[in-house]
Amino acid sequence: MRDTQVLTRYKAWADDLFLSALSSLSEAELTAPHPIVFGNLIRTLNHSYEMDYVWQCHLLGKPHGLTTRNSEDCPAIGELVESQSSIDKWYVDYADSITDDELAEVIEFEFIGGKTGQMNRRDILMHVVNHTTYHRGHAAGILYQLNISPPTTDLPVFLREVLNGT
Repeated sequence: MRDTQVLTRYKAWADDLFLSALSSLSEAELTAPHPIVFGNLIRTLNHSYEMDYVWQCHLLGKPHGLTTRNSEDCPAIGELVESQSSIDKWYVDYADSITDDELAEVIEFEFIGGKTGQMNRRDILMHVVNHTTYHRGHAAGILYQLNISPPTTDLPVFLREVLNGT
C-alpha cells in the first residue's frame, strides 16, 4: 500500500473517531468561544472540512467558490460528521485510484487569498492529512479545557489497531 493510501485511511479513521466523540457535546459546548483562530470548536472542525473541500477542488481542477478560510456559518455537528465522512471516503478512493505518475503531476491553483501556488498531487494529499491533524490538535486542546479527554488518534495507534489488526 502506498503512503498516500495509508495516510488517507488514517485521516478518515481519525476524523471519524474524533467527530464521533464530539457528537455527544451540546450546542453550547461546540459553539462556546475559545481563544483560537477559528473562535470555537465547531468552526475549527468546519474549517478543516472546508479546506478538505478546497483541496479536493484543486485536485479535480474545478472552482471551490469559497472566499474565506473561516466561515461564519457552520453546520450542525451531525451534518458536519456526515460531510466529513463523505469527503474522507472520496480521499481514500482517490488515493486508491491514482497512479504513481499522476501523484507526481504538478497542479497549479489559487489560494483563497488570491495568490497562486503549485504542488504535486502527492504533496496535496500529504498536506490534507497534515492540516487536519493540526486542527484536530486545536480541537483536542479545547476538549481538555472542557475536562473531556479526546480520543487517541495517533498514527501508530491506527497502524496497530486498524492496518495491522491487533
